Amino acid sequence: MDQTQILSGKVALITGGGGVLGSAMALNLAKNGAIVGVLGRTIDKLEVIVKKIQNEGGQAFALQADVLNQEDLEKAKHFILEKHNRLDILINAAGGNIPGAIVTPEQDFFNANPDDLQKVVNLNIMGTILPSKVFSAIFAKQKSGVIINISSPTADRPLTRVVGYSASKAAVDNFTRWLAVEMASKYGEGIRVNAISPGFFIGEQNRALLLTPEGNLTPRGESIISHTPMGRFGTPDDIQGTLLWMCSDASKFVTGIVVHIDGGFGAKSI
Repeated sequence: MDQTQILSGKVALITGGGGVLGSAMALNLAKNGAIVGVLGRTIDKLEVIVKKIQNEGGQAFALQADVLNQEDLEKAKHFILEKHNRLDILINAAGGNIPGAIVTPEQDFFNANPDDLQKVVNLNIMGTILPSKVFSAIFAKQKSGVIINISSPTADRPLTRVVGYSASKAAVDNFTRWLAVEMASKYGEGIRVNAISPGFFIGEQNRALLLTPEGNLTPRGESIISHTPMGRFGTPDDIQGTLLWMCSDASKFVTGIVVHIDGGFGAKSI
């Protein structure tokens, strides 16, 4: 089989498609033959990704929607079915953290902002549950489909400072396993639900935590690298092989797992 066409004819949707990891996933799936929808709140950012995919010979479309708004998601579902008549892959890449939900060394948990904590929890877990709820209805009718959620090393090893993020990513792992059982038990082996747990990647949301303005490691960045046996941060390219495996029939008997792509961070204790 021509590897560039391993996903030929498949229709994929990536929430958070304008982000660093989401956009890299979109480009990867398109290069491998999928028709890729990128969904997010900022249409200008999404259209840049779509244009890049199209310039490289791929097929893509942008959908403006909030993953926490079921009405938005239902409209996106209707658009996809009207235009493509099916959906084969859903990647829940929307998520992240906000400064107000971080407990810094100078602060304490007792003064954490409950509104900001709630926003982070909602974004990561409800921002995964709601799209899964809306779009897996297509999979149930088709008796086929792939859902890939985005977890984090903080789900297994809660990190200092990021209390809401750690808790919500642990919930993503739990939901991934729950939905895998629900889908396969009720709608057949053609529907699979798994998660990818990227290690530490430099993105817009964590750059200031890991790097100084000059590009050097912060104390937290140094701590993370010292606990990563491979001695570096991840790059979006590091995820792509696992992504293709999960999206294709190469993993057709795999469901309910979380694959860690972390340079060994989760394996190291001291």
